[in-house]
Amino acid sequence: MFLKGKSAIVTGSTSGIGLAYAKALAGEGAAVMINGFGDAEAIEAERAELAAISGAKAVYDSADMTKPDQIAALVARCHDELGGPDILINNAGIQHVAPIDDLPIDKWDAIIAINLSSAFHTMRAAIPFMRTKKWGRIISTASAHSLVASPNKSAYVAAKHGLAGLTKAVALEVATHGITANCISPGYVWTPLVENQIPGTMETRGLTRDQVINDVMLSAQATKEFVTPEQLAALALFLCRDEAKSITGANMSVDGGWTAA
Repeated sequence: MFLKGKSAIVTGSTSGIGLAYAKALAGEGAAVMINGFGDAEAIEAERAELAAISGAKAVYDSADMTKPDQIAALVARCHDELGGPDILINNAGIQHVAPIDDLPIDKWDAIIAINLSSAFHTMRAAIPFMRTKKWGRIISTASAHSLVASPNKSAYVAAKHGLAGLTKAVALEVATHGITANCISPGYVWTPLVENQIPGTMETRGLTRDQVINDVMLSAQATKEFVTPEQLAALALFLCRDEAKSITGANMSVDGGWTAA
């Protein structure tokens, strides 16, 4: 358990990719703080499982990732209750599919706040603790859309491009402090976020469900397969190892060949 004695925050981790990250970290002994929305009983079951897996403490924090004061309080709570944070994984994200002239302003604001600005706020609060320890790992879930664009996703593409740029800038700022900052950019991963995009894409493009999956989502992925949360979690674990200390400022594609074309 190479992460025993370390603590991690994973935002957007009550399901999907974020939960896979949390389980992988706990499996290596890290104390984990999860965050997100969902059924209270289901979240408590996941929290208890993480504690059992790690043999360390696991806590849940319901901070709203659109609220800077709640984000700062989340990081402070992690420090007070778990130590660190040594590892920060920015994974919270939302999506809304619509042409730009039909995209509601409140959806734009929410997507930028959760997918981009929340990462700024978590990094800003966590980095001073990492500097003190001279060790830290910052990992942000970007997207193939941090590198390429798709129609009807202007806010999401803008946010993910911004997240990649933010990560590069932060990596340079903290490079001499034992801290790394990287992005993992998946293609389509079968999660609730992706599944929830299907109805909007069906409507805006006039396609069937199968057409959206095969002709839109998987068309660009050479493997013709969805990425799995466990594959992303395995990469995140490697980035936390000492062997990965020279990997920083990177945007690592896990997209079935999407951005290779």
